[in-house]
Amino acid sequence: MDLHWKELGACVPWKDPSIWYSDSPTDQDVARSICAECPVKAECLEYALDHENYGMWAGTSERGRRRIRSQRRRQLAVSTG
Repeated sequence: MDLHWKELGACVPWKDPSIWYSDSPTDQDVARSICAECPVKAECLEYALDHENYGMWAGTSERGRRRIRSQRRRQLAVSTG
């Protein structure tokens, strides 16, 4: 997978990456608002679904990505079953 998209993310200018790994609802809201306008949000989400279990990626939390993975597995089971 070509990872050049990471250089284009709205998160790149942020020097403190802790906002994307915070349990604080305020930090998570800030991270989501940054991700909401990101030009590479779709690429980030696909990467995170395949590779990341921790932190905020593409405006999704760890729990949100687990939910998306589960939904995709169910859809795949229905379409192949």
